[in-house]
Amino acid sequence: MRIKIEPRLIVPKWMSFLGLIAAILAALFFGGFLLSYGGLNPLVAYRQMFTDAFLRSYSPSDTLVKATPLLLAGLGVTVAFRMKLWNIGAEGQLLIGAWAASGVALFVMPPETPRPIMLLAMGVAGFLGGALWGLIPGILKAKLQVNEIISSLMLTYVAILFNNFFIYGPWSAGGFGLTRSFPRTGWFPRLLDFVDFVPAFRGMTAHIGFLIGLVAAVILAVLFRRSKWGYELKLIGDNPRAAEYAGVNLARHIMLAMFISGGLAGLAGMSEVAGVVHRLQENFSPGYGFTAIIVAWLARLNPLAVVLVAYLFGGLLVGGDSIQPAGIPLMIQGIIMFCVISADLLTRYRIRLVRPKSQELEALDTEVTAG
Repeated sequence: MRIKIEPRLIVPKWMSFLGLIAAILAALFFGGFLLSYGGLNPLVAYRQMFTDAFLRSYSPSDTLVKATPLLLAGLGVTVAFRMKLWNIGAEGQLLIGAWAASGVALFVMPPETPRPIMLLAMGVAGFLGGALWGLIPGILKAKLQVNEIISSLMLTYVAILFNNFFIYGPWSAGGFGLTRSFPRTGWFPRLLDFVDFVPAFRGMTAHIGFLIGLVAAVILAVLFRRSKWGYELKLIGDNPRAAEYAGVNLARHIMLAMFISGGLAGLAGMSEVAGVVHRLQENFSPGYGFTAIIVAWLARLNPLAVVLVAYLFGGLLVGGDSIQPAGIPLMIQGIIMFCVISADLLTRYRIRLVRPKSQELEALDTEVTAG
């Protein structure tokens, strides 16, 4: 007997939904097993994480802060993935976007620049920085057929070293791994800035970056459903040869998709430095670009669903910080990713046990002889 994996001709929607639910439950189960192995009570740990992430007075604000870069980077990854372009380098594009936005805030725009103009300039720089970084593997894929998984991932480590050169070198504040703080006009408005009008906002650090992500999600959802570009993206993802036969310019769409994908990831980096750390520093991202891959996949590449999944993963990061040992959020993220991919495989494909042809012939001979 041998195992044969073959695609299902039709995948019902209920099967995809149940597969997703089963994947999440399985991830929680295996995560709980590892927590118990580490000396923690899984139920107590999960309850503590949920309470700190969603139920305390400051929880929604803290969760939104963590969800913002996941939302923007997750949308960027979604654009590429819809076309079957595996952009694994969103983390590097995020870092370059943060670098470009920081350069504008520190060295290009005068400190007295009005806040709307300063933030707009930083946002454009952040988007273009990430977009151009994402365009590199796009060009390599479109023109030379270089695998975008390898090139985008390797460029992430180039981006890390690139940023470190500046924050430890010409942009360093006192030789430390950070720049000087941005002028106040380069800070995103936060809820606590309006505490005089709404006292309940006291201590809440959520900023307008999440609203930018919401607008981007709505725009992408409309484009995917209503525009020619969205249709062509799906067509290329489903069948590149058919798309090319229909007159779609594959190379141009590959480069454009990677440009937009990297740009949204770069905007995520800009939102993090403008809304949270207010400077460029080492390790300001705990891997948002990599987590965004899980967010996009769990959302089934639906921009509106990315909003919800990003918020839930933001809660996972906030809740995970409240329990020990450290690294639990990353562990659970990895388990979720493994379970989701496994569920997707079992949903799209079926496994059959097939007897080798020699055994089938022997069985047929036996039946003929017996007859």
